[in-house]
Amino acid sequence: MTQLLKGQDIAGKVQEGIRKDLSRIQEEFGERPKLVALQVGEQQASQLYVKKQHDTAENLGITHELLQLKTDITQEETIEKIDELNHDDSVHAIIIQMPLPEHMNLEKVLSSIHYKKDAEGVHTDNLGRLVLKKAKVAPCTAIAALELINSTGVDLYGKEAVVVGSSKVIGRPVSLLLLEQMATVTVCHLGTFKKGDLESHVRRAEVLVVAVGKANLIPGEWIREGAIVIDIGINRVDGKTVGDVDFESAKEKASFITPVPGGVGPLTVTMLMRNVVNAYLWQKGKETEDR
Repeated sequence: MTQLLKGQDIAGKVQEGIRKDLSRIQEEFGERPKLVALQVGEQQASQLYVKKQHDTAENLGITHELLQLKTDITQEETIEKIDELNHDDSVHAIIIQMPLPEHMNLEKVLSSIHYKKDAEGVHTDNLGRLVLKKAKVAPCTAIAALELINSTGVDLYGKEAVVVGSSKVIGRPVSLLLLEQMATVTVCHLGTFKKGDLESHVRRAEVLVVAVGKANLIPGEWIREGAIVIDIGINRVDGKTVGDVDFESAKEKASFITPVPGGVGPLTVTMLMRNVVNAYLWQKGKETEDR
């Protein structure tokens, strides 16, 4: 029988570990880690995520502050604000809310965050550390996907893992995290699709992670019997939110599968908070067992 992997169910267990670290931080340093969310303009698309951040942070015991900047602020002025946060010892983590105005270069803004205060794990230094198996923080959605996979209890050693999508914040980090656990990893992308080989790769997958943003790209008939399916796609079709995998047909073959919505998404903000705690301990020269 197929089991649903719901992010909210796993989030509670992850938060227990976060609370233990926060208790240790309070005892040793007498303070709460602080996350600053920087938002340029009134972005309706990110308001819900900001609220989830705030509520989760406050529930755990992490200080969350929203820094709202005017829409017409220049990129240089925005980077100056980030630099102020970099040098503020009371700020331990920074997240840039998306989207940014069109007149800004996303890469330049993100790279201006000090890598030890990078709450999303997307700074070049942190992505490089992921390659070297030395990451302290990692992209939130990627580590949420791995947390869901690990929650199944399945040993990934030697398993055929296929990642569909090669973005630098989801597909590539997920593939590196799976490699760390000795899975045999194949990354599929637009070239795979255009060559007509996507189906053959997906059919081999014992673990399938899909993050493309194309509704029902993967039909259920492609799913290997007993596979673990992690669907990170979020698409709107006829007023409904659906993933990149055709859920109804895929659940007939998968042993574990994430629903959309309700799968990876609810766990992502918790992994953000884990990053905040890990960043704090990193800055203090301390270690934590969790990434």
